[in-house]
This record gives sequence, C-alpha cells and structure tokens, in this order.
Amino acid sequence: MTSAGFLYSKGIVFYPADTPPISTFLESNPGAYTTTRTHNNSASLLFWDRHLQRLSNSVKILLTSNPQFLFKSLNSTINPLLTPPPPSNPMLESTIKSLVNESINKVLPVALRETRNEGEELAVTALVTGNTEKLGEVKRNIFEALDVHVHVGSHVPHVFGVKGNGARVAVVGPGRNIAEAKYSDWVRLRKSLEKLRPPFVTELLLSNDGDRILEGCVTNFFVVCRKDNRNEKYLGGNENTLPYEVQTAPIGDGVLPGVIRQLVIEACLSKGIPFREVAPSWSEHEFWQEAFITSSLRIMQRVEKIQVPSPWQSLELKALKEISWEEKQFEEDPGMITALIQKEIMEKAGL
Repeated sequence: MTSAGFLYSKGIVFYPADTPPISTFLESNPGAYTTTRTHNNSASLLFWDRHLQRLSNSVKILLTSNPQFLFKSLNSTINPLLTPPPPSNPMLESTIKSLVNESINKVLPVALRETRNEGEELAVTALVTGNTEKLGEVKRNIFEALDVHVHVGSHVPHVFGVKGNGARVAVVGPGRNIAEAKYSDWVRLRKSLEKLRPPFVTELLLSNDGDRILEGCVTNFFVVCRKDNRNEKYLGGNENTLPYEVQTAPIGDGVLPGVIRQLVIEACLSKGIPFREVAPSWSEHEFWQEAFITSSLRIMQRVEKIQVPSPWQSLELKALKEISWEEKQFEEDPGMITALIQKEIMEKAGL
C-alpha cells in the first residue's frame, strides 16, 4: 500500500497537497524509472545500487531504440545532431547516478521529517525523463538533456507468510514490448488489461500463447516445479537432493530484469537450489508445488491461486463474465523452497 506524498521536480519540492499519486505521475511523464523502498525504519534504501544500475540500463535502452519513451512529443528518431550513447558508457551511467542521488537528497530528508504510522516505510520512485526543450541547446551528449524527478510516498511493507496474505494471479494478456527496460508508458498501456481482471485477483500475469507465463504487470513470476515429473516429497538434508527446480522466464523471452528476480537467482545458487530460466508452462501446472511473485516493494509474495483463461482465445472474443477459467490452488502456507529463498534475500537486505 502506497499513498501520495512528496515530489521533487524541476528543482522544487512539492508537498502532499500538490503531489499526485505515483501512478498518475508516471502516466503523465515519459521516461525510465525504478521504484524501491526504505527499510529498517527508513534508515536506507533497499538494494539502491542495483536499482541505479538497472535505471541506467533502462535509459540507455530507450535512448538507443525508443527515444520517444523518454522525450515527450518526440518522433522515434533522435535529433541527428545528437550522439546516442554506446552500449557501455561510463559517463552516462555516472551522470544518471549522480543526478538521481542529488534529487533523492533534496526530497527524502523532507519526507523523513514527516510523522509516519508505526510499521510504515517510504516508497521511492526515481524517473529519468528527456527534456525536449533542452534538445536544441545540447550540442553533443544527449544525457545533458535528461531531467530527474523523485516521488516519495508512505508504504506499508508486505508481511511474508501470513495466512490469507498470498497473491491471487490471473493470466490475461500478451507480454510487453521493450520488456528489458522499465519505462513509465507501461503504466498507461497496462490499464487496458484491467477489464480482464477477475474478482479478487491481485496481480495480472502476461503470456503470448496462454501456456508459457512470462511475468506479472508489476512483478516477476516463479514456480517451484517437480523435476522429471516425479511425484516425490521434499527431501531433507542437502538441497541438491531435491527433485524440484525453481523456474522463471528468461530475459530474452521478454521480461523485466527485476532487482529481486536477480536476488532470487543468487539465493538459489547460494543455497544449492536447482534453478532454470525457462518460462513456466501452464500445461505442466500439475507439477507445480509452489509459486511466488517478486517486486521491490513486496520483495516476495507466495501465490495462493492462479487462473488461466480456457481457451486462451476467449480473452479476445468474450466479455469477462463469459470467460471460463482453469485454476490451481496452492497450500496456505509458504512452501519450503519459497521460504528458504525469502529468508536468504531478507538476510542480504539486513531485514
């Protein structure tokens, strides 16, 4: 849960009365963005260095392939007088990180002075936009035409493992374009999927064929699947003896390289948990033992139920009330593998 709060934009700190909700702000402004939260009673930003790196990567991707997602009212071709950055540009990365950190330092101390309820943290979103007006002034390096905006709102962290606190997810639409970059236009584009949201569903999943599941609209999606389709119980001792593997779609299939997604991979490697980058297949859902979604605000959340339309084509042909759904229900408590991964990530975060 995140509420409206403070905004730093164009050198000015805006207070709650003048700050729109984060979704409204992102819909209204093009750019690459990243969202994280504070932790340990707002002592620090969660995995901030990783977020800055991912944000820099998103800016480079958009500048190179789709500058119209960075610059408002800009055609798909960058001003020919400007030089798009090469794939590896230390100056661009350092400039973006410096601009973002400077902006964070302008607004975060203001937000921290405000009284928050017990258990609340702060959700922090940094948006890098292209300033179209500066394009005519920039002579060579396009990063000189970039602006940074920072939105800060109160956030109540998700509590892992509480009964009834699991996610209910449904597969409702195709994967997104330029999925390797996190950009604000997706906030507007994904609204068209809302008309397909079944009752009580808390996250919408994406698939291009109704079988291979890519990711969620705002999360990455994982399953714990029995290997070789063996119907066995969890084994004790060394995790390498487990007949299970964690699966999630590879970046190349069209998913966001989420910060927590990478931490899940690292946790699996650290704990010896079998892991494979492959899109979880609904046709094999009978072998799924656990499922969870990840994001920087919720960290990890177990999935308690998943729904998939049957047939897939009915999404385009029928109204929501006419669609039939296949369902899979998971156990009420987090599974052993999910809990083990979550514990490893929380320890790395110092939570």
